[in-house]
Amino acid sequence: MSLPPLVEPADELTVDEVRRYSRHLIIPDVGMAGQKRLKNAKVLCVGAGGLGSPALLYLAAAGVGTLGVIDFDVVDDSNLQRQVIHGQSDVGRPKAESAAESVREINPLIDVVVHNTSLTTENVMEIFSQYDLILDGTDNFATRYMVNDAAVLLGKPYVWGSIYRFDGQASVFWAEQGPCYRCLYPEPPPPGMVPSCAEGGVLGVLCASIGSIQVNEAIKLITGIGEPLVGRLMIYDALEMKYRDVKVRKDPECVLCGKHPTVTELLEDYEAFCGALSDEAGEAVTGSTITARELKAMQDAGDDIFLVDVREPNEYEIVSIPGATLIPKGEFLNGSALEKLPQNKRIVLHCKSGARSAEALAVVKKAGFADAVHVGGGVLSWIKTVDPSLPEY
Repeated sequence: MSLPPLVEPADELTVDEVRRYSRHLIIPDVGMAGQKRLKNAKVLCVGAGGLGSPALLYLAAAGVGTLGVIDFDVVDDSNLQRQVIHGQSDVGRPKAESAAESVREINPLIDVVVHNTSLTTENVMEIFSQYDLILDGTDNFATRYMVNDAAVLLGKPYVWGSIYRFDGQASVFWAEQGPCYRCLYPEPPPPGMVPSCAEGGVLGVLCASIGSIQVNEAIKLITGIGEPLVGRLMIYDALEMKYRDVKVRKDPECVLCGKHPTVTELLEDYEAFCGALSDEAGEAVTGSTITARELKAMQDAGDDIFLVDVREPNEYEIVSIPGATLIPKGEFLNGSALEKLPQNKRIVLHCKSGARSAEALAVVKKAGFADAVHVGGGVLSWIKTVDPSLPEY
């Protein structure tokens, strides 16, 4: 269904704006009125990474009058494969500042607001209240739930996207017109069940496909044209080159936007709600976590340890800690890894950053390897504190 325009039109377009947006102006469905609405719109992009990069560039080019960008991270080499708003010279710079500079180069006629900070329960309501529409380019469940909850409580539409390897999803969540994110995902997935892009990877160009869908939806909402993805989940398979959509209905029992909501304000701790680690893993790592430097000291001292890398084979090919045996986490979860572990050596587990090895450690501890430990920070910590010559990924 079509919806009324989200914002009122600006009073006028300047001569320079008419020249710049002429290809929009000659589209009957957009025209002068639609472009004036874009000029008057205020859109916040949460994240200047894979999805935020194409979204910010196309929102700027489209003439969204006020464009906010919030990101606390800095640009690193691994971002450049997909985060096209940044360049080689931006490595080490705050992403929000780098993105804002690119946006201003694309379109100097718009206002860019930089929020060089992390989004928290303390600032999210105040920041969101300044904008008409929220476009989400985040990559973790804790932030997604917080963004959704704040958008619902403020009555803001929320254009959502998600990417992983070759698969992408997009939708519009707007509790006043349809379902919210919690209607689709009432509970976050169990810890470790859904790998992040940093763990599983993502095809760079997939970001452009999903990010452009998000911008398309934002433009439709702002101008009141077409049928937005409210109540529909768009699913894209880049390998098969297939799009399909699934209806998403408003859940009358939704804890946030249902008939009898029990969530009436932001949660105190979204990280705890989403559970970065399972309870078993959290218990296992307590008192059983060593640093990368401590692992190096154990190796140098000739300690009788069995070092296990629980990442995937393709990750092991990129970089590995000397002496590590590859046994992917999945083999621990199905139990097949246990027969490969020696009984007469201390088991030391590691992954990329520590989350997967924590889950594997819980399995190993339960199997009776009481003195087993894992390396906090994983390979990344080894590179930073022991051998900086190795490549990060």
